[in-house]
Amino acid sequence: MHNSLLTILLLILSNTFMTFAWYGHLKFKEMNWFSSLGLMSIILISWGIAFFEYIFQVPANRMGYAENGGSFNLWQLKVIQEVITLTVFTLFTVLFFKNESFRMNHLIGFVFLILAVYFIFKK
Repeated sequence: MHNSLLTILLLILSNTFMTFAWYGHLKFKEMNWFSSLGLMSIILISWGIAFFEYIFQVPANRMGYAENGGSFNLWQLKVIQEVITLTVFTLFTVLFFKNESFRMNHLIGFVFLILAVYFIFKK
């Protein structure tokens, strides 16, 4: 598999774990045995989930970075990661948080992020 595609796939996996670690715990109260846990327990569970974020994030950045034989400079890696983060977050929010709505201002913000990708990759 080409390094660019593998880098992007690993970043998607990483950001999926990150999103669950950062925001998934907000749904724990709906699960019986999680509802009675204290903040420290929730932090430790989130930390455990975030561990898997790093398992995918670190290799993605190492293999994707141009100076390690990858296809992207550091600026490009960061912008790709941010766009993936917001895409994964949007899907997560729409699927798991039915009370949150995706509005036009969110779409406009994403268009600006796509423009950021364009300008970061422009030679």
